[in-house]
Amino acid sequence: MSVAPPPLKGLPLNALRAFEAAARLGGFAAAGVELGVTAGSVAAHVKALEETLGAALFERHAKGVRLSALGQRVLPAFTDAFDQLGLAVQTLRVEAAPRTVHIATLPSIAQLWLSPRLPALRRAAPEITVSITAMEHPPDLKRSPFDLNLFFLPKGEGRVLEQDEIFPVCAPALAGHLKTPGDLAALPCLIDSTWSDDWRLWTEAAGLSGFVPKGPVFSLYALAVEEAVNGAGVLIGHRALVRSQLESGALVAPFGKRLPLDRVLSLWSARAFRPGGPASRVVEWLAKV
Repeated sequence: MSVAPPPLKGLPLNALRAFEAAARLGGFAAAGVELGVTAGSVAAHVKALEETLGAALFERHAKGVRLSALGQRVLPAFTDAFDQLGLAVQTLRVEAAPRTVHIATLPSIAQLWLSPRLPALRRAAPEITVSITAMEHPPDLKRSPFDLNLFFLPKGEGRVLEQDEIFPVCAPALAGHLKTPGDLAALPCLIDSTWSDDWRLWTEAAGLSGFVPKGPVFSLYALAVEEAVNGAGVLIGHRALVRSQLESGALVAPFGKRLPLDRVLSLWSARAFRPGGPASRVVEWLAKV
């Protein structure tokens, strides 16, 4: 008589995902943000996994958690496994909807750089649908449902579109008040909260050490650009984002000094695209416009 032992129970995928995220990111709260759940949910998944295993994956202490020796040994394999799973899911999405290209980008890049180029892209490739999601930080393309990241990145990452270069810009009516960088003290300086260091970087490069900009603060760079066009003050322009306003004359650059930063506007993907496929065509089209 044959004996059929009960099958071994597998470990729950959600618990394994919670462990990997918490271990990689250094805590339950950060893992919860990435996974879209609460820190308590992550902690509960990890605790249940530890109880099933009969071994600790984290050491708890007053300031948080740190990986146990066991957790440290197994983390690389789980990170690689979930990376591969994420890429497989992305391949499935692409195969299921082969004519849709999903791009993640900064809100300012979406509004000021990418959006003006979309009408011509639609005319050039009407069969391709471009979906855009604006976010403040580049998502992990091995885990998220995007084909491309379009962000300012350090040199050497992704397909370079252009160098990031900054310099003051203002409406033509204000330019007459600006003969030297020192004249900036007499005018409102528009400040973008995301790139709050722009003023210091440019004024130091222009020899204006210790300058403190005074003016309204904006959480959306596109709104700051619009207010600069309206004559509300002087803004540090990013060349890629204010080019159309400079070409139309809505903004002018009152000083000759331009400061290249150590980053570039870059398109990046976690995987190779099929030559001639929709994503490849979007990359090539955006790289040449």
